[in-house]
This record gives sequence, C-alpha cells and structure tokens, in this order.
Amino acid sequence: DRRLVVKQSNIHLHIEELVLHNFAPRDRYAIADAVQQELTRLFANQPLQAEIASALIRHSTNNHLDAGAFQVEQHSRPNTLGNQIAQAVHGGLTK
Repeated sequence: DRRLVVKQSNIHLHIEELVLHNFAPRDRYAIADAVQQELTRLFANQPLQAEIASALIRHSTNNHLDAGAFQVEQHSRPNTLGNQIAQAVHGGLTK
C-alpha cells in the first residue's frame, strides 16, 4: 500500500487513493512520485493564502476531489503525467 503525502510547513495533504484509468500499471509508482514532487513544488512556490487554506479545509471533509480532465499525449512519460495530475489537483484545491 503506497500513499502520497505532500508536506509544507503548514500543509499536510494526504492522498489516500489516486484513481487513474488507461495507464500502464508498471508506471504507477513513477506517476505517484512525480505527483508528489510537483505538488510539493507548486505549494512551495505559491505562498499559502487564506483562500488556499480554506479550500484545503473544505476538501478535507469531502470523500474525493474531482480534479477534472486534461489532455494526455499518447506515450507520455510517467513524470509528465504526474506533473499534469499534480497541476490538476492543485488547481482543484485552489479554485
């Protein structure tokens, strides 16, 4: 059982399950690592604002977060996919 955890001085984001369809199972850990690294970078480069904190609290009581859809080029590398997923999750949390 592998979980994604992203930490900033006052942010602890725990992703219990990341559901991805139509991706190679062998890429799951590389994608997860890329998601974690990109989310860490995104939160580190963006000062924590009141609206972000509010969004995190609001989503913490939900069972899931729908980060929407994005275009994936055929044969994209796992780290590229992870970055796109992280950006979608970050966008979903900070809207």
